[in-house]
Amino acid sequence: MSTPRFIDIHALQTVPFSNLNRDDQGAPKTVVFGGVERTRISSQSWKRVIRHEVERVLGDPAVRTRRVVRGVAERLEKQGWPKEEAEAAGRQVARSAGSGIKLERSKDEQDEEVLTTSVLLYLPEAGMEELTAIAAEHRDAVVVEEAKPEKKRKGVLPGAAIAEVLGRRNGTINLFGRMLAELPGANVDGAVQLAHAFTTHSTSVEYDFFSAVDDVEQELGIPGSGHINTAMFSAGTFYRYANIDLRGLDANLGKDTAAARELVKTFLDAFITKLPTGKANATAPASVPDLVHVAVRADRPLSLATAFEAPVQPAEGHLAPSLDKIVAYAESVNTLLGADQRLWSGHTIAGRDKLTQLGDHHASFADLTTAAVAAAYGRESA
Repeated sequence: MSTPRFIDIHALQTVPFSNLNRDDQGAPKTVVFGGVERTRISSQSWKRVIRHEVERVLGDPAVRTRRVVRGVAERLEKQGWPKEEAEAAGRQVARSAGSGIKLERSKDEQDEEVLTTSVLLYLPEAGMEELTAIAAEHRDAVVVEEAKPEKKRKGVLPGAAIAEVLGRRNGTINLFGRMLAELPGANVDGAVQLAHAFTTHSTSVEYDFFSAVDDVEQELGIPGSGHINTAMFSAGTFYRYANIDLRGLDANLGKDTAAARELVKTFLDAFITKLPTGKANATAPASVPDLVHVAVRADRPLSLATAFEAPVQPAEGHLAPSLDKIVAYAESVNTLLGADQRLWSGHTIAGRDKLTQLGDHHASFADLTTAAVAAAYGRESA
């Protein structure tokens, strides 16, 4: 009997006039695929909101930051430490973290100089409290060392204890992985792959010229506006895709199946419901996927992006022909790979008849993800 090895999740989601993820010019990101330009939303952008939702639901937050120095210093100041000693303790945490992690001078949001670590650290939020406690425990040594000329200062905190905290994991680190080559043993291979979302059809940037009224000048009868500018937006039907390596997640969690079930379910729910937040206040693009299709496979993950290599042409919109394309491609490629490799599949769909080619129909997103987890791990005993 084949063993569940991967979970694929696919979605078609229509997003109205918006700019959820912009480039360095403020325009919606794009990609040329099939010879035409599409609107693209980066995987990093979508992954961030999914990560935060998983952490919120599980009550298990992580922090990704270069500002450990400030984080530790702020906590110590709240405990009554003088600012100078608190900042010295923050610096000592970074100095003691290992030879691969350096202190660098950067500018903060007020354009003031701050010390940051040379790499982005990613650790459970509770770890910041523990780093603070380690520094507090060695207060006298910190003060003596940081009183020396800067070039002679060394880390005096217990490096193994600092490294142990920096190498800890929470649920999202086990899901998405962590790259921290500067700290031996801290790297974590991600169990989730998340694709950049792209429109199934060609798009072009829409320019929105706007002005802001100065209320006082208007009351005085002064013509003109207080501010004028141009913003860029687009709209379309996006193909979204991610997969979970069940064996990889199992290894990251030390074969804790209960934790794996919870993480997978929470990730699938967050993938479906969360949207990046770029210019959300100006556009309110709060749509949900029109189609969600989940498959549990025994052989390999399977993206259906190729279904849209030829851009969809509008026919009463882009959604209906996109649905036809993904159904036809899924049926074809699953035949090529062998139907027995897809161990289970299901879908939800809004406003259309059920699609038997995409497995069991479920009335709600929650029903779909619950069934997918049961197919991957078996049903939970009562």
